[in-house]
Formats: sequence, C-alpha cells, structure tokens
Amino acid sequence: MANSRTITNQLMLKLSGTFFLLVVLMGISYVAITVFFSERNFKETAQKLNASLAQDLIDEKFKNASPFLEDGSINKPLFGDLMHDMMAVNRSIEVYLLNDLGEVLYSVVLDHSNPNEPAKKVALEPIHEFIEAQGETFVCGTDPRNTDVENIFSAASFEADGKSGYVYIILAGGELAAVTDSLFSSYFMKLGLGAATLTTIFALLIGLLAIWFLTKNLRDIIQTVKRFEEGDLDIRIENAKSSDLSVLATNFNSMADTIVANMEEMKSVDSLRRELIANVSHDLRTPLAIMKGYSETLQMKEGTIGEEERKKYLEIIHGNSDKLSKLVSQLFEYSKLEAEQVKPNKEPFSITDLAQDLIANYQVLGVKKEIEIDLQVNKEVPVVFADISLVERAIQNLMDNALKFTPKGGKVSLNLEADNEKVKVSITDTGVGIKESEQVQLFERYRQSKRTNNKEGVGLGLAIVKKIMELHNTTIQIVSRPNEGSSFQFWLPSYTMN
Repeated sequence: MANSRTITNQLMLKLSGTFFLLVVLMGISYVAITVFFSERNFKETAQKLNASLAQDLIDEKFKNASPFLEDGSINKPLFGDLMHDMMAVNRSIEVYLLNDLGEVLYSVVLDHSNPNEPAKKVALEPIHEFIEAQGETFVCGTDPRNTDVENIFSAASFEADGKSGYVYIILAGGELAAVTDSLFSSYFMKLGLGAATLTTIFALLIGLLAIWFLTKNLRDIIQTVKRFEEGDLDIRIENAKSSDLSVLATNFNSMADTIVANMEEMKSVDSLRRELIANVSHDLRTPLAIMKGYSETLQMKEGTIGEEERKKYLEIIHGNSDKLSKLVSQLFEYSKLEAEQVKPNKEPFSITDLAQDLIANYQVLGVKKEIEIDLQVNKEVPVVFADISLVERAIQNLMDNALKFTPKGGKVSLNLEADNEKVKVSITDTGVGIKESEQVQLFERYRQSKRTNNKEGVGLGLAIVKKIMELHNTTIQIVSRPNEGSSFQFWLPSYTMN
C-alpha cells in the first residue's frame, strides 16, 4: 500500500510540476504579448491623432513663407520658428525637410555643420503608403536620428520654388521614447507580475483539482493492481470499458483473467500429476509384485515344482513384464508428444491399405477373444495427407481400447468413408458404452475409464490419440451410450494434386 501511495505521489508531483512550468511559460507569454500589442496600440493611436500634422504645417507655414531662400538654401529661421512652435505643443516632435529622393535637407535636431557629411536618407516606401492611405493605415518609417529604429510619423508632400519634397515629422522622438519605454517597462512589469502571480495561483488550484479528478481512474487502476499483486485474485477494474483509460483497464482485466486461468490450469496439472504418480505407482507395483512373488516361488520350489506349474508361473511373469513394458512405452511416448518433441512427417498415403493391414493383424487377436473384427470401406475413399506412423498408432490405440471393453461375442468395426474434402475414420464397438458425464474427461491424460472395473491401464492410450490429432490440426469425437457401444471418430484431410 505504501508503494502505491509513493507511485501516486510521484505522479502527482510530476504532473503538478509540468503544469506549473506551463503556467509560468503562459504568464511570460501573456506579459510579452500584452506589452507588444499595448505599445503598438499606443503608437497607432498617436499616429492617427497626428496624421494630418505634416499637411497642416505645410498649409499654415508654407503659405506665406517658402522653405527655401532666394539663393536656394534652406530657410533656417522658418524652421527654427516652426520647431519652436511644435515643441511648445509637444516636445517629442521632430520635423525634417526631405527632397524627393528621401534625403534629409534640414532639421533643427540634426547637426548640419559639416557640409562634407553625407545626408541622412529616409525610406520613401512607408511615406508613400502613409500618404496614399491618408494616415488611416498604421505604418512606421525611418528615424533619421537612429536609422536602425523605425518610428511613427506624419508626412506630406510639397512643391515650392520649383522644388519638391516632403515634410517628415517623427511623432515620438528620442526623449519621448526613453520616457515611454521606462513607463511601459515599469507598468507592465507590475502588471505582468501581478497578473502572472494571480494567474499562477488560480491556475495551480484549478489544475491540481483537475489533475486529481483526471487521474482518479489511474489511481483506481494502481490500487487494483496492487491488491491483485497482494493476492486478491478476484479483484477487477469496475466499468473498465467506460473508464478514461479503457484500453489499460480492459487489458488488465483480461490479463488478470488469463493469469487466474493459468493458475487454475497449473493446479489442475499438479492434481493430475499427483493422480498420475498414484496410478503409475499402482500399475507398476502390481505387476512387479506379481513377478517378484512368482519368481521367489520358483526359487523356493526349485526341484519340487512340476514342469506344467513351472511353465504357468513363467507365463504369468512374462505377461506382467509385457504389461510393464507397454506402460513404460506409453509414458515415454506421451511425454514426447506433450513436450512437442514429435513433429509429424506428413505425406500422401492410402488410408484404405493401412486399414486393411491393421485389420489383418487384429484378426488373430479377435479370434482369441471371440470378438468379430470388421472393416467397412465406402467406395472411392481418397488418399489422405498425414503422418502414416502417427495415424497407425492412433488407430491401434483405438482398436486396443475397443477390444478391451468389448465382451465375447461382440464386434469391433473400422469404418472409412469420404466426407467432402476429408476422410472420416471410425472405430466402433458393441461394448458397454460410456456415460455422457465421463466422455468429457475421457481424453485427459491419466484418466482411467470406468466402463469396467477389471481393466488395467492409466488411460494414456486415448490421451496419445488426442495429441496425435492435435498434431494433424483435427479432433476426435465420441458417440456413445451406456450398453449401446461406442464409436470414436476423427477426420484426415484428403490429398489433392496442385
């Protein structure tokens, strides 16, 4: 439980830390965007308010006086008075006289004492754009005092004394820009810090609540996994499909079901293993005890026992040794099949020929047990594609099983018939039959049939048949009723030439 809380706390810290960084970045972005657009709005407002200033200056000042003297030089007194009047209204205004190439001819704020110094030049594109839009479009132009900076302006064209040019007025000069930047920096620093602090606090509170709510399903899953790990194998995530983490929840439930099923199967295997040990121990102990008993009897009665009795004892010993050999052989065969060490060598062969050979071999045994052995083959049974040795082994086990549980005077039949693209193989007997409740477990390993009480064997014969069928990707079925005999049926694929 402590580990679960630790994982949850670590997750909450990571999510909270990430969210906090996002909030801080958003606050910084908010301040930067606010400063940018506020400054732009301030400049755009100032430009629109003073858009006609240059034209008004031309209309008023150039009406009665020319910006040029008779010798063609600049009328500096006129610009001195003009600058004085402008500064009386707004100290940040700077007035420039430009020629038609955008070169600065004169300005009070510039030093013109060096005639060899090249004239400063203002870009004409913004001026043309401003004049065409009549000041309704926000546009910044070159600041002659600092050509690396663009500033808001007012401009108008003029013609006087055969010369043309522009009156170019910077509306926010260096002094205003310095004061404005200082005020803006202070104001927006306070605004930004205040807004960012309040935003961070509220965002963190809301974010933590949101994270707590959104991770509820994840915390439930962690708790469920922890309880499952601690041994509560019945615990599952409720409403997994409707969960926010439905894929994770449903996969965990599926995984838990698989684990529990595997554990149950392991318990079943362990139970069957113990049952096998008990059955095998019994089946090994009985013939061994008989063999030991009769061999000791032969030793004790050496020289006094008759030839006929001695022969009888040896036959009993030989019969029990055969039983032991058969049991060991079955155990070895089944262990190889279960470990998937046997790979089927499939090839086309005639199932009819194989059946005829097997029936011929069982005829002698049938006569001995007074049981009729019969082969029934429908016409045109095709060649099958399978492992001939494994199929032969399966039929032998089924024939042995049928003979074991068929009384004297009974009948055992091996039937072959074509069934679509398969061949149906049936081994039918007239024995005591099998109860339906026993049929389900009959092919499980180490299950002994209860059809009769005096038949020995650990039931590996049918389990081996089932494994052989699985190697051929087919199944075996039982059709049986008590006192009506039994029929074991399986299908093999027909062989077709491509």
